[in-house]
Amino acid sequence: MQLKSVKIGDLSTVNNVFLAPLAGYTNAVFRNMCLKLGAGLAFTEMVSAKGLCYDSAASRELLAYTPDYASIKAVQLFGSEPYFMEKAACGEDIAPFDLIDINMGCPVPKIFKNGEGSALLGNIPLAQSLVKACKKSGKAMSVKFRIGLTREKLVTKDFALAMRDAGADMITVHGRTRDKMYSGVVDYAQIYEAKRAVDIPVIANGGIFKAADADKLMRETGADGVMIARGAMYDPFIFSDICGIKVKDRFSVVKKQLDDTFEMYGDRFATVYMRKMIAFYIKGAPSAAATRVKLMRAGGEREIEEILLSVAQYI
Repeated sequence: MQLKSVKIGDLSTVNNVFLAPLAGYTNAVFRNMCLKLGAGLAFTEMVSAKGLCYDSAASRELLAYTPDYASIKAVQLFGSEPYFMEKAACGEDIAPFDLIDINMGCPVPKIFKNGEGSALLGNIPLAQSLVKACKKSGKAMSVKFRIGLTREKLVTKDFALAMRDAGADMITVHGRTRDKMYSGVVDYAQIYEAKRAVDIPVIANGGIFKAADADKLMRETGADGVMIARGAMYDPFIFSDICGIKVKDRFSVVKKQLDDTFEMYGDRFATVYMRKMIAFYIKGAPSAAATRVKLMRAGGEREIEEILLSVAQYI
């Protein structure tokens, strides 16, 4: 795909290959690793605006970034109440960030039932009010949304226009409906409709697991860039593949992720998290099943490192 900078308000990205917000995965260390592998922009996990307003330590922890983080700082907020969205966006916790993205695509039942995430696809006036509320922060604004709740309720074009009119500087369109969750075919035509409708950058999201997928998504939609979600969990080197960056020693990259995660987050979190990540990275390898069993039994950094060494050739 053609690499180019994307202008988001007054911000300009290094390129147009972005890391999506992934709940439970895009922590500070993972984001920084993906940026160094070539990603042009990386978002935090989705953070509750109301949680920040109520001084939630768990919400605040999601805002951490590494000391050597040298890119645009992008946070994703979720919520359904303009008051809390504005208060969070204009608050101290979000002050270090350059870009605020609003989640209007999460399909998870708990989020949906609260009127947040993809539930906002069914209430365009409320969705607009959330953008306007966050816009009062003076920061660049983007919105990530799906093409509709069901195939019978596609809203892509209208929603794209509404977000643009409310003040969004960029939109990201996940080419699936809410009821499909994370499966099913990505609807290129709907993303194309969004791109044709608005004069702000449109980023295409969905179904990217290798460089060829990014090429096809760009070609079929005419989007300004792509956003990679689960594909980055399975293979963070997808960024270097797309961007043409040669990585001579992949093991060292993952070893650094392991070390940095333990240093930043402590033994308990890092053990659980890195067991999962290495299991993702070796998917399809001849020893994957046996290695996953060992990983789930690993009790700390040293054991995980030993297992990582044993499968280094498959990383």
